[in-house]
Amino acid sequence: MEKNNFFRITFHTSIFTVLALMCFNCQEKGSKIKTTVQNNLTSTVIAKPHSTFTDTVIISAASAVFYQPDSLQLEKIRSVNPRNIYESLTHESFYQMRNARMVLKSWPNVKVIEISKARYLSFIKADKTKDIIDLDSKNDIAGIFLFDKDKDPELTDMMNIETELGFYFKK
Repeated sequence: MEKNNFFRITFHTSIFTVLALMCFNCQEKGSKIKTTVQNNLTSTVIAKPHSTFTDTVIISAASAVFYQPDSLQLEKIRSVNPRNIYESLTHESFYQMRNARMVLKSWPNVKVIEISKARYLSFIKADKTKDIIDLDSKNDIAGIFLFDKDKDPELTDMMNIETELGFYFKK
């Protein structure tokens, strides 16, 4: 009887050890793959080229500020990206901005401002303090800032513009 218990314990221990080694080995390979993928993605990230302009736009009213690159900056973006990535970026930003403009039509108290030939945005709050944003520091090809005189400007998610408008302007 003791022999059977010994073999049973040894058998279970052996099975457990084999399974533990298999799991450890799978986890080890998975982490190496993630690192490789992360390293490949990191190496292909390209910073947005600097703006051709150095102008500052002053915003002092409740606004949705659309920013996008000027024509020379857009050409630089096209030249440093593979064709399919450039086309995807411009296509995506065009449709997201078009959707945001349509949504903003139902917000008549929010002024829509279009920026393509300026580098800096100067938001003037009700207490006369300023928040200055350098658009070159934003690595997106285009975007939208929401601004209310009583709050800091906020870069918004264009995909969720309806929700973002409600949260920002109704708080």
